[in-house]
Amino acid sequence: MEVVEMQANILVYDVGSTYTKAAAFALKDRRFTFLGRGQSPTTLHDVMEGARRAEAAIQAQGVQFAAEMKRYSSCSAAGGLRMVALGYMPRVTAKAAKEVAMTAGARVMQVVSAEEPLSFRREVLMEINPDIILLSGGTDGGDEGCALENAEMICELHGKATVIVACNKYAQRAVAELFDKAGVGYVRVPNIMPTIHELNIKPAREAIHEQFIRQITRARGLVEFRAGLSDQAVVPTPGAVLLASELLAKGTYEQEGAGSLILVDIGGATTDIHSALPELEKLSIEERGLIINNEKQFSYRTVEGNLGLRVSATGIPEAVGPNAVIRAMDGDYGVTPDEVLRFAQHLEDHPDYIPADEREKSLERAMATCAINTALRRHAGHYADAADPVMGIMAGTAIGRDLRRVERVLCVGGIFVHSDKQAAEEMVLRCFEDPGISLLPQEKPQIVQDRDYILYAMGVLGKYYPDAAFSFLREYTGC
Repeated sequence: MEVVEMQANILVYDVGSTYTKAAAFALKDRRFTFLGRGQSPTTLHDVMEGARRAEAAIQAQGVQFAAEMKRYSSCSAAGGLRMVALGYMPRVTAKAAKEVAMTAGARVMQVVSAEEPLSFRREVLMEINPDIILLSGGTDGGDEGCALENAEMICELHGKATVIVACNKYAQRAVAELFDKAGVGYVRVPNIMPTIHELNIKPAREAIHEQFIRQITRARGLVEFRAGLSDQAVVPTPGAVLLASELLAKGTYEQEGAGSLILVDIGGATTDIHSALPELEKLSIEERGLIINNEKQFSYRTVEGNLGLRVSATGIPEAVGPNAVIRAMDGDYGVTPDEVLRFAQHLEDHPDYIPADEREKSLERAMATCAINTALRRHAGHYADAADPVMGIMAGTAIGRDLRRVERVLCVGGIFVHSDKQAAEEMVLRCFEDPGISLLPQEKPQIVQDRDYILYAMGVLGKYYPDAAFSFLREYTGC
């Protein structure tokens, strides 16, 4: 059968806990054409059923499927691996854990340093019962005792976790011997912090992603689904969105990137902020400074787990106060603080609820603005308000993630899919009006909506068709 010009020959799924989505594309002459998207409630007893319904929704729009179809997928239905990070210094361990978990499919549940007593570390592991333990600690040639002490503790507890051994390379052999004797499952990777100036997170991230793939394979109905994919290496959905932003910012070997950007991803449970600053890759190790007090890596992500528009909606007025939500509304609707709290509780109790009128829509947008504003200020760096001789910091020094020169913000999430351009811009631009001591953009940034919810798809496809995915992203976003 001859394939007509605009038949879909690529499908990208996103299997979520609530909905399974699919986006259809035609790939021809190294160019993607978006043809349609569909979604259906996720059928956890058999993921294939929900995927087929999402496909049918696309075909109902008149989109024809080619006989030879390539299929890829992201997934968030498994919820992410529960990870505990054990290390030597608290701030360094926390930073390394966040970086390693990014795009790998893990959720950092707790970070524990050598400053905590051994009894507390045991309690954490017993209470959380993680899927993954990131065992870090010590630069190469530095401290070995912390990693060995934690390894002995892990052996005593006999938990289910797979341990990613990413500590001082000179301690790893002894750690491996302990785990072999105790029957603890582990994966050895190079030290995530070989020196005080650098993080080497890619090997640990890949090891965690392998564990993520194993977890979703064990989920009911996903074995058959993965078998039908062109590549069974399913990407965690937040990671796919991040990969798309990185591709757009950095470009490919053949095409120059769009430059620095921020990506805001607000969902029902969390508000995630990604920033991709490709110019930082040109810095020398000395220019990057100590890992402990900077965020000078190309890509950086923070997750606010209590700031969402549905299952964690009450976290927003709790974080900023109901009056701040009222002030963020785009009109005077006479809303009282008690109404804000009741509305947030209603959204949390009824995550499928859709605002009934303009008053409720304005209130929901105001909650989104407050969540984004809070998340951005936690993501961005700030000017030091006092000197710190130990860290070599003077008052007024810029510390942390410097976003002052960022010119564009990509906006992802259901509220942006269902908002017009003006409403989306107002929701986000309000967050940059008064930066205060935060290192936020100095000029009003360009706001770009993911109106068709397909950034995740380009993040997945960028692995296989980087130039085609990048060209599509530039055209789709106008960057």
